[in-house]
Amino acid sequence: MRSYRTIQGDTWDLIAFRMYPDIGGERLLHELIGANPNWTDTVIFPAGAVLNVPEIEIPKSNTLPPWVD
Repeated sequence: MRSYRTIQGDTWDLIAFRMYPDIGGERLLHELIGANPNWTDTVIFPAGAVLNVPEIEIPKSNTLPPWVD
C-alpha cells in the first residue's frame, strides 16, 4: 500500500484525483476513505497528514475485440 502526505487544503476528492488519474480519479474517493478510518470526519486536510492509498486493480473489459488486449 502506498501513502500520501497531505498538503494544506487537500480534500478527499482532490487526493483521489491525484492518486488515481488513470482509473477514475475522484470517483474512487470511497476507496481512499475506507483505507483511512481515522480521517473519515475530515473534509479539508491540514498539511502533513499521512494517508494510506490502496492499490486498485483496473478491471479488464471483456467487450473489447480479441486483438485489443
